[in-house]
Amino acid sequence: MTESLDANAIAGDLYVAFGREMTTATGVCASCGASGYLAEIAVYVRAPGRVGRCRTCESVLLVLSEIRGITCVDLRGFAALDD
Repeated sequence: MTESLDANAIAGDLYVAFGREMTTATGVCASCGASGYLAEIAVYVRAPGRVGRCRTCESVLLVLSEIRGITCVDLRGFAALDD
């Protein structure tokens, strides 16, 4: 795997998708139950889309991709996401 960044690397994309600052939101990993700020997840930008993984168990938490000019967000790796 390539080197990861933190979610601040996709803060602008998250803002466009959600219409507000999301790096300060807290999330819970559906796989291992780890919780923390969205800004702390491991982000990989050299993939089809931008992929966010849990720093504890490396499960995929989110995927951001653009299809025909529309930003698509897959959050199925989160058990909870609160602002």
